[in-house]
Amino acid sequence: MANWSDPRATAAPVATRAGAADAAFDAGLRSYMLSIYNYMASGVLLTGIVALGFASSGLAEQVLVTPLRWVIMLAPLAFVMVISFGINRLSTFAAQALFWAFAVAMGLSLSSIFLIYTGTSIATTFFATAAAFASLSLWGYTTKKDLSGFGTFLIMGVVGLLIASLINIFLQSSAMNLIISAIGVLLFAGLTAYDTQKLKSMYQYVAGTDFAGKSVVMGALTLYLDFINMFTFLLQFLGDRR
Repeated sequence: MANWSDPRATAAPVATRAGAADAAFDAGLRSYMLSIYNYMASGVLLTGIVALGFASSGLAEQVLVTPLRWVIMLAPLAFVMVISFGINRLSTFAAQALFWAFAVAMGLSLSSIFLIYTGTSIATTFFATAAAFASLSLWGYTTKKDLSGFGTFLIMGVVGLLIASLINIFLQSSAMNLIISAIGVLLFAGLTAYDTQKLKSMYQYVAGTDFAGKSVVMGALTLYLDFINMFTFLLQFLGDRR
């Protein structure tokens, strides 16, 4: 007869339950991250289609020389603020709808690049950005190194970059523009890895909650912004002007 007090009698079932729980968590995490990447990639694709269509139609060239260009330029920022600050009050469906609307608005705003750069250089830069983004995000997902300490530094860097960009609007310095672009690429490369790890860590808090769906939208928006900013800064290096 088995000894009921023998710990070996219950070790296997406990280990089995623990293993099953870990497997379920890992499967849930993969599904969560895959949903984020799917939303993010679909948003980038929608932005590209809208930007190309708006530029090819000739409307971009006509509209972007009118005061309406300010509405087009500022609309993406408005959507980001509404989603970011209102996410707790929004339903999951509303958050998703706003994300798609943001992707469309971003496409209208980015249509100007097709008027400035050649299609070949835009495509080359896009695929270079996609390869870099995939590598950095994969590293952020798999690394054992805690990247949380870099968060404050990276966010402060983005704030400084924004201030420098505003100053350069008045200075119109090409040298400063190149420096800003170089720093921008590095900052958003770092943010890609940092944000990926942060989203991975966040899963344990949102798994099984009503906020999980909205968390996917916020994660997609975060990685979308990392990708688009890295792309636009890199385009200033690799892009051939018309």
